[in-house]
Amino acid sequence: MKLGKHYLWIVMVSLMISCGKEKSPLEIEVFETAANGNKVQPITLVKFNEASSEIMILPEEKYQTITGFGGSFTEASAYLLNQMGPENRKKILEAYFGENGAQYSLTRTHINSCDFSLGNYSYANVENDLNLEHFSIAEDKDDLIPMIKEAMDISKEGFKIIASPWTAPPWMKDNNDWRGGKLRSEFRNTWALFFSKYVEAYAMEGIPIWGVTVENEPLGNDNNWESMHFSPEEMTDFVQNYLGPQLENDGHQVKILGYDQNREHLDEWVDSMFKNESTSKYFDGTAIHWYASTYEVFPDALQYAHQKAPNKYLIQTEACVDAEVPKWKDDQWYWSKEATDWGWDWAPESDKHLHPKYVPVFRYARDIIGCLNNWVDGWVDWNMVLDKQGGPNWFENWCLAPVIVDPDNDEVYFTPLYFTLKHFSKYIRPGASRIGFNNTDDSLLVTAAQNPDGSIVVVILNQNPEEKNITLSLGEASNGVRISPHALQTLVLKKPTRTTNNAN
Repeated sequence: MKLGKHYLWIVMVSLMISCGKEKSPLEIEVFETAANGNKVQPITLVKFNEASSEIMILPEEKYQTITGFGGSFTEASAYLLNQMGPENRKKILEAYFGENGAQYSLTRTHINSCDFSLGNYSYANVENDLNLEHFSIAEDKDDLIPMIKEAMDISKEGFKIIASPWTAPPWMKDNNDWRGGKLRSEFRNTWALFFSKYVEAYAMEGIPIWGVTVENEPLGNDNNWESMHFSPEEMTDFVQNYLGPQLENDGHQVKILGYDQNREHLDEWVDSMFKNESTSKYFDGTAIHWYASTYEVFPDALQYAHQKAPNKYLIQTEACVDAEVPKWKDDQWYWSKEATDWGWDWAPESDKHLHPKYVPVFRYARDIIGCLNNWVDGWVDWNMVLDKQGGPNWFENWCLAPVIVDPDNDEVYFTPLYFTLKHFSKYIRPGASRIGFNNTDDSLLVTAAQNPDGSIVVVILNQNPEEKNITLSLGEASNGVRISPHALQTLVLKKPTRTTNNAN
């Protein structure tokens, strides 16, 4: 009988203590971009009786460290900025790099010309100049370098730059042409020296180059614009025996990223690059593009690349809505399943299924989330600024950019793609760790990361035509979040301190 009373007393005290605890709700800031017109709009949390979905954040599960997010400095973008009035020029750069903007942290630019240049050019125009005594980056000083410098002045935390060549000068190639062809063996030392000269010349301008890719799209582009072909073995040999030693001997700490093309061939490239310790020595990671599909992320290829080189970078270096002319000030088009890419018209029949029409906002958000959830640590968009035609582009290879301008009338249009990218670049900072989560709703795409300051960022994409009520939990704390139809949300949260009140 005494034992029974003692047990009853313990239960009663436990209940009193439990009732005295107040579970603080999870503190969340919510920002939404949606087809309804929201543009990284702060959203007030609302109470609802029932949630259709639950997302549980698991910060103890840590994956890759984030390198950054951003876009590319091209001659086309820089030229257009020089045509704009000073107020709009600054407005665009502030939007990309300022504290109230997207705060881009990882960028790319081109070495020599690319299709988004005003024409073909090289920094080494003198044939058979083996020691590159006439090397000059003068071509970049009118547009490209001023754009980069102004962005550097605006960016409080700074950003990394990856530089990529589309081709060596024609005189170094076996076809003596800007397009196609391969590097002649007798110029491998000179081409490696070219990279070193480029890094040094930009450093002299006050612009540090963080990394280089060996060649943009080494599989080629059907000889449409600047290109130079490598096989996986040829690139590995060039890096192992020429480029790596040259940069090392010249004291450049620049990262070297291999491949730099679509994901469907990724396995054969990482097999060559990371075959053994000797081949891997100078490769710091792998660069990839998204043009193999308008919906497929190729998770198996990304997982394979990570497993092959788990301590190396895996960076998405180029993506854009290609083969389209921009829709001027028509937000709804960017939320509509109307966009087509190169493959809609030109992909071989066996690959046509990979290139259906798509919603531009969804494609961007799906790819970034899919990449992050499969070990990609950096994601870089293509041109930052293009005009209403989708250029300038000397080959007339029209594409979209997040910001479209009309220089004749000094007008700027921030497309929904700009705000889509901002959801990731502004809130997931360099050095963040991608973390785990459980998501009960397969129709929602989710990723999560913990920043160096301890804040946790969750990004949710709702492609459904109806809103969703979600319970978001972290440890014992939780809160309800409502996401609009056809919307992207970034949630910034911290684990609250649980308070205990005495029961009187």
